[in-house]
Amino acid sequence: MSTNETTTAEKRLTLLGHLLELRNRLTYCAIALVVTIGISFIFANQLFEILTRPAGAQQFVFIEITEMMSVYMKVCLASGLVIAMPFILYHIVMYISPGLTRKEKRMVNLIIPWVGLMFIVGVVFGYLVLLPPALKFLFNFGTNIAIPQIRIENYIGVVTRLLLVIGLVFELPVLIAFLARIGIVNSKALSKQRKWAYVLAFILSALITPTMDPVNQTIVAAPLIVLYEISIVLAWLVQKKKVEANTTKPPD
Repeated sequence: MSTNETTTAEKRLTLLGHLLELRNRLTYCAIALVVTIGISFIFANQLFEILTRPAGAQQFVFIEITEMMSVYMKVCLASGLVIAMPFILYHIVMYISPGLTRKEKRMVNLIIPWVGLMFIVGVVFGYLVLLPPALKFLFNFGTNIAIPQIRIENYIGVVTRLLLVIGLVFELPVLIAFLARIGIVNSKALSKQRKWAYVLAFILSALITPTMDPVNQTIVAAPLIVLYEISIVLAWLVQKKKVEANTTKPPD
């Protein structure tokens, strides 16, 4: 067998190995997701109690035969995905890790816990701080004209989307720190764009919040501004650490 044929065969074996590993890891993730969704079904009533608690005494209705079943499925799917996410992230990292350098592996291992933590912080903030005043405003607006009869599907959809978006927005410091680490952004440039970042924070808050109430928009914009300031500090710390590492690095 010639050298070219040997190389081609090796590439085919390598590709086959990658595909088999991908299939196995996808299978593990699917099994984990089925298990976590099943667990979520067991605790579905508790999940609904948690999601509807910010609404206070508001009573919900459903107007279609299959609507409540659909809502149950959506809540359990979302819950199962959140619970299984650490396991899924682990398999994603393990699959791509052979192609990463030792330095890149350290960066990924450092970032992943912070990604999960900041997402949880964002969801908790949205649940405890943002939802109660926003829902109070929405439920009481126009009650002198009509009696509110809120569909459970509509309420669950709005709440879960809002919590998801807030959780993702809270990833900003982690994203900025990562971009600073690989040299795409720096603290000086972020500081110069501060006024535009503040304007963007209020624009995002207007898009995120389900109300046009300036108080609720400020409740969202304020932490976004704080997150941006934290991002500047993190970018500065990352740059400082890189400079110190390059300074102390022995010459070749």
